[in-house]
Amino acid sequence: MSRSRLPAMLVVLALLAAWEPSAWAEAPRYVGSAVCAGCHPGQYERYRQYSKKAHSSRGVKLMAKGLTPEELASCYGCHTTGYGKPGGFTDFAATPELADAGCEVCHGPGAEHVATSDPAAIKGKLTVADCAPCHDDPRVRSFGYKPLLQAGAH
Repeated sequence: MSRSRLPAMLVVLALLAAWEPSAWAEAPRYVGSAVCAGCHPGQYERYRQYSKKAHSSRGVKLMAKGLTPEELASCYGCHTTGYGKPGGFTDFAATPELADAGCEVCHGPGAEHVATSDPAAIKGKLTVADCAPCHDDPRVRSFGYKPLLQAGAH
């Protein structure tokens, strides 16, 4: 190694030595709503029975043929779980467990919570503001969205 590279290598080694192990952890992973049912059966059943989100991929599949790839990607962003994020929905064949807008759309990726049962590993208390990324003003006006937070459907 040349002497000119030595200072740069020392800086890299110092940064690596100071790096927290948690910084090397992989990105949060999605597990799919069916996994949540094991510990949260009541919430899961209400979600499946009363929430339109639980069946949101049906509409996307029906409309997909008439949409451009950009329009379809926009639909996936709200009608599937984790689209465009590491470990999220990619397509109906590869990630069918994430095809609907499931628990993790609102509560965040659940792999760590499932593995540890730590309530702090997932977002527990939701507000209407958590709904805003998908339920913005134009969408609310177009289909009369009412938050299910107050309806008991979770």
